[in-house]
Parts: sequence; structure tokens; C-alpha cells
Amino acid sequence: MMMNELITVQDLRKYFVLHLQGGVRLSVLNKISLSVYSGECLALNGPSGSGKSTLLRLLYSNYRPEGGVILIKHRQEWIDMTTAQSRVVLDVRRKTIGYVSQFFRVIPRVPALDIVMEPLLRLGMPRKEARERTEGMLKRLNIPGRLWAISPTTFSGGEQQRINIARCFVMPYPILLLDEPTASLDAVNRRAVMELIREAKDRGAAIVGVFHDEAVRNAVSTRMMDMKPAEGIP
Repeated sequence: MMMNELITVQDLRKYFVLHLQGGVRLSVLNKISLSVYSGECLALNGPSGSGKSTLLRLLYSNYRPEGGVILIKHRQEWIDMTTAQSRVVLDVRRKTIGYVSQFFRVIPRVPALDIVMEPLLRLGMPRKEARERTEGMLKRLNIPGRLWAISPTTFSGGEQQRINIARCFVMPYPILLLDEPTASLDAVNRRAVMELIREAKDRGAAIVGVFHDEAVRNAVSTRMMDMKPAEGIP
């Protein structure tokens, strides 16, 4: 498989302003640069506070950086997520980047099946095909059929996380951002998620992930990037 660059980050900087502490600026990332190619999984490694989750949120454009460039290959064009208009960012999220966050925002009264199926329908997939693909993904992640028609508001933490994962992996996104995807899962479901990650790599996805489980990290990553807490106040 030809390796294509899908993510390029150059000199990325991010700080947070601590308003309750006199407006002190806390540096989180300082001149981070990286590239990620199709078919590989870059694991972000480092202690708490080193900016791993912040970097993923920046790649997804949940945060804006104080400096640097984030280039995402979207429909054969490079998009700078630091300057892109909101409509472009939303299009990148719909078609190019899948994101498993640490915290799944449960949607009241919306069945689990519809939550997972929604990205497929949004891109125009016929409902019958979308439902079949979604049901297959829910089965792979061991979500019982009796729960498919229920909102995940009453699910356990592990079940909610698997809905979060299913919603991301049901789409063949070219880029995947995974923030501790196996953190609340048992051994059986960890193996299921690891297999999904391997399959995504095999089809050419570029993956950036945070995996606190060392065994999972070693099993799915092709490269590791060590991160350290940023020093000083910007």
C-alpha cells in the first residue's frame, strides 16, 4: 500500500488562560510538529498534563491554537484547520475525521441505533444499508439487541463508550482520532476495539491515539511520540 501523508502539524502552540488565578497563561503545547501517514497509528505517549488530549482536540478543531499549522488532507486537498471556516471544518468532520473522545455526550430520547447510524445517513447512504452496517458494528462491539432501541442515557459507562466507538468506526473515515478508546472496557471488548483499529490501518486510515493501556498501545501502534509537559508561561 502506498503511504500517503494525511496529517501535518507544524510548530503548534496552545495555552490556557486561568481566569481564577489572575489570568495566568498555562502553556500546554509548545512548537509541536508531526506527520501521520495512511496505514499507521501514531500513539501519543506521556504523563498526565503533557497535552495528549489537547492535541487531539486541536486536530479536530475543538480548540484553536495560539500558533502553528494543522493541515488535514480532505478530499485530495490540504485544509488548514487553524484558519478554516466553520462550514469547512464541519465538512471535514462529516467526511474525513472520526473522533472517539474520552466523554460521550449522550443524546436523550434518541435510540442507540440511530446515534450510530446518523453519520451514514447524513452522507446519503440508503437507510436499509446504513441500518445493516450499524447493526453489524453494534454486534461486533457486543451491544445487545435489546438496547438498540433505547437511548444510551441509562447505559453503563462501558456501554456508552462502545456506542461512541461504534459511531466512529461505522464510517470508513480516512483519519481517526482516538482518546483512550478502551479505557472503560473489559478484556473481550478491548480485543474487539483493537481489531477494529487494525482493520482501519489495513484499509489505509491514519490514526492518532492516546492509549493508557500499555498492552493495547503496543499492539495497535506503528509509531510512538513521547510528549512532555510544556515548560514556562508563554
